[in-house]
Amino acid sequence: MAKILIIDDEKSIRKTLREILEYEKYQVEEAADGAEGLALIQKNQYDIILCDIKMPKMDGIELLEKVMQLSVDTPLVMISGHGNIETAVEAVKKGAFDFIAKPLDLNRLLVTIRNAMDKSTLVTETKVLKKKVNKTFDMIGNSKAIIQIQEMIERVAPTDARVLITGGNGSGKELVARWLHEKSNRSAAPLIEVNCAAIPGELIESELFGHEKGAFTSAINQRKGKFEQAEGGTIFLDEIGDMSLSAQAKVLRALQENKITRVGGEKEIKVNVRVIAATNKDLKKEIASGNFREDLYHRLSVILIHVPSLNDRKDDIPMLAEHFLKLICQEHGMPLKTLTKDAIKELQKINWTGNIREFRNVVERLIILCDKTITEKDVIAYVKPK
Repeated sequence: MAKILIIDDEKSIRKTLREILEYEKYQVEEAADGAEGLALIQKNQYDIILCDIKMPKMDGIELLEKVMQLSVDTPLVMISGHGNIETAVEAVKKGAFDFIAKPLDLNRLLVTIRNAMDKSTLVTETKVLKKKVNKTFDMIGNSKAIIQIQEMIERVAPTDARVLITGGNGSGKELVARWLHEKSNRSAAPLIEVNCAAIPGELIESELFGHEKGAFTSAINQRKGKFEQAEGGTIFLDEIGDMSLSAQAKVLRALQENKITRVGGEKEIKVNVRVIAATNKDLKKEIASGNFREDLYHRLSVILIHVPSLNDRKDDIPMLAEHFLKLICQEHGMPLKTLTKDAIKELQKINWTGNIREFRNVVERLIILCDKTITEKDVIAYVKPK
């Protein structure tokens, strides 16, 4: 049952609204002024708040401002008998969901409440989805190396410093990039990922910087590149060690001048993006071999974060196993399975060349093929089958 808070200094208005809303099967609470209403909002959760504007102690606009400062997601519908367009506009600008003038139109009120309920439901669903996504990308482990990475992310994320993430395939470089973005001041804007190794060399410039119509044979329309798509947010250049030298030169210019030019175009376009790059290669060796620009390396590596291999953090395997067991059983709609201590020890003996990615796949295989309790024999039979 949805819960609505009515804040109004007129007892008769509160009584009328309560009768209407309770008839519509809503749960109702009341406050006689803004100060009392604020105290209830801080203590309880509501689906909708109906708030008068002219009240003693604290008026509705002041209450609205304080609720916005508290980052409360509950929709506020402002009500006033002294309503005019200026007041309504001010209320909505300050974050109110809607404004209704007195005397109240019953149909308008109920429609507004239903619309506000839809918004409230959407906000809740979005939070649940975000939690699921964040759970999928949790950084699991309490080894010294992982704790150092977590501390580095907390320190670096709020800045706009460029970060170069190094580590083997499947070690979790993308995860570090996601958390750097998620904990940054740019988290409301997009994180655009580019796998430089997966894009053919002749297309990488068009992918990154976009192209104008007619720039090449198949360019039948103008197209924005990844840098423009990431405006205000973060661009993650994964496997940057595989980028062509010509594309490297253009990326370097974008970093130096915060400007790009589309392929086939002449107009300079300003971009405001944070750049995070990752590679599984030793870029200093690539520089010595003439495959990577030294000036670009120094532009990208303001902050260096190295993600260790799973073989270097085997103490984290029990935590990782428990995490993936819960996550994968939930994904498959299966009852939770467990690993015996001997099974965990057997997993710790394995040479994990594919790092976390390989480990997750192995846990999924064991969940699908084994009984409720996964044993040492199961690990020997299914992890490295002969």
